[in-house]
Amino acid sequence: MSAPITIWRFFDGRAGHRSQILGLSEAIGRRCPVICHDIPITDRIRGLRSFLPGRLRSFDVLPSPALLIGAGHSTHIPLLAARRRFGGKIIVLMKPSLPLWMFDACLIPAADDLRRIPASVIVTEGALNRVRPSAILDPRRGLILIGGPSDHFSWSDEGVLSQIAAVIADSPEIEWTLTTSRRTPPSFLERWSSSGLRGQMIPVDQTGPDWLPAQLETAGTVWVTNESVSMICEALTSGTAVGIVHLDKARDSRVTRGIDSMISRGLVTSFERWKSSSMLSRPSTTLDEASRCADLIIERLLPDNSRITILVTRLQPGNGHTGSAASTAPLHK
Repeated sequence: MSAPITIWRFFDGRAGHRSQILGLSEAIGRRCPVICHDIPITDRIRGLRSFLPGRLRSFDVLPSPALLIGAGHSTHIPLLAARRRFGGKIIVLMKPSLPLWMFDACLIPAADDLRRIPASVIVTEGALNRVRPSAILDPRRGLILIGGPSDHFSWSDEGVLSQIAAVIADSPEIEWTLTTSRRTPPSFLERWSSSGLRGQMIPVDQTGPDWLPAQLETAGTVWVTNESVSMICEALTSGTAVGIVHLDKARDSRVTRGIDSMISRGLVTSFERWKSSSMLSRPSTTLDEASRCADLIIERLLPDNSRITILVTRLQPGNGHTGSAASTAPLHK
């Protein structure tokens, strides 16, 4: 058995970014032993402060990293400062705000439409996530994921609710569960409560980090509002049939073009197309980008992983280790 690999994971506090980082590091952990220490981006190491003398001194207790992973613009400079002092390879899970050549690997969604794709870039289908392809999808269970206002689509409580009502009415055999996002307006929940529609509503503040992956493991049908790109990708990763609740575009953007591309390629089914057939298409292949990217990372950045240690430091309560982890003292915030 090879020695564990050392990864430092840098978190900016955003749930979507955290899901991407966990998805990639957990996928690596399914391929080789890993230990994970989590590093929050605090004011002490934010931005160029991370290059000041002594700002990274608390990291000295950690084994040198093989990989440093971050998502979110605020992680970029601390990642560079940590690599300069401790070594390792940097992976950013987005199109960075700094030049691509500064990072060892950039996992960038195809919707960003790069003009040139250097060797350091891995183009992804949407955002990585923690969901695993499922073999126990139940056609009698349905899930509806509700987002909220965004810069790319015009939100409408009435429009979303009317489409949900049509879906529920057309599927009396399905037991529906609904959940919201942190962007969902309170007015939508009020409309749902007074609608009398069938289905169990579980607001996002009543769910935990593992709730959605657990739901997607068994839901045979999933509907998602079209501005919720991360939730669409999570649903596709499970292998379920995915329908898209329509919102009008606020503007043309990489996000709107990405959703249009998914619809045109048959990865997901638009509400209009479903209305004409009452059927959702299921992709012929499961979207498992975390696993695919983990394979490429190991091949490109860890060519001799038998001699590498991945370290993820637990800096916040409740953060779980990935793989086999040795206990370490927490870093000072």
